[in-house]
Amino acid sequence: MKLVTHQTPAGARGAILDGDTLLDLENLLFWNTLESGGSATRASVHEQFGQGVLGFVQHAALARAAVDRALAALADVPEAIDGIPTRTLARAATFLAPIPRPPSVRDAYAFEQHVATARRNRGLEMTPDFFRFPVYYFSNHQAVVGPGELAVRPKLLERLDYELEAAIVVGEELRDADTGTADKAIFGLMVMNDFSARVEQMEEMKMSLGPAKGKDFATGLGPWLVTLDELAPQIRATDKGNHFDLGMRAFVNGKLLSQGNLAEMNFTFAQILERASYGCTLHPGDVIGSGTVGTGCLLELNGSKITDNQWLVPGDHVALEIDRLGRLENTITAG
Repeated sequence: MKLVTHQTPAGARGAILDGDTLLDLENLLFWNTLESGGSATRASVHEQFGQGVLGFVQHAALARAAVDRALAALADVPEAIDGIPTRTLARAATFLAPIPRPPSVRDAYAFEQHVATARRNRGLEMTPDFFRFPVYYFSNHQAVVGPGELAVRPKLLERLDYELEAAIVVGEELRDADTGTADKAIFGLMVMNDFSARVEQMEEMKMSLGPAKGKDFATGLGPWLVTLDELAPQIRATDKGNHFDLGMRAFVNGKLLSQGNLAEMNFTFAQILERASYGCTLHPGDVIGSGTVGTGCLLELNGSKITDNQWLVPGDHVALEIDRLGRLENTITAG
């Protein structure tokens, strides 16, 4: 199942991508409630299933079964309910991030190649501490963006970079998890672009803290959230958790610059969840990024002389794509 959020005259709406059609999530739940013999109002549907994609994730145990029943009888679902269309052509939709305001956003540091190359370009040896446990930082969950234009302020345009990543969405409350069971808490995956203002990032990290202003202006997510069951053929189980065999690519103005595979993560998402949930409760809808795949940013490419001091500038079109997860496209503008 591919879950999306798109902008409509009635506001942001959660939907399921079915071929070239968006099926309104709330309408499917509303219809199923009536067909099951219940009395439904918009308020009662919200109370039972939440709102939008985030509500669907938070109430997945009930909502998934209800939506599956509606999909099985899709021909009987009205074209509109209370004036809200059930079906919208995907090509005519304005996509937002699948979860426009997640409860939290963490980003990990799970690819050895990216870490080693970035350190080497700064004249540093690879640190053995990397292999001890997965590290992560918190980003700004209020600055999530989806596909489309991204307006960036002047100081943040100084060495503006993309970062090619995938992200998981937590599907159930999780605390003190272990690697053997943590994968069960993953609801699904999506493409993530950890936009980075490198001048700001390098200046602030001289203070020996994690990135903040260099990161908190935008995190790209989308175009859709793919449920874990749909990715079953790409999952490779290991004693440290699942790996996902998903090719990753980044393009700037149509030129392929970055390429890798999510299976190259040195730490699995299960290991990251184990670390993140130790003494801390993770909640449905929380987003956790994989970190940047090797070659997955201009900082790394420039330092390796693959590109020549190339950075994102207004007018640039950035497209990140991951097998089965779609293609996240943004155009940089001066904000």
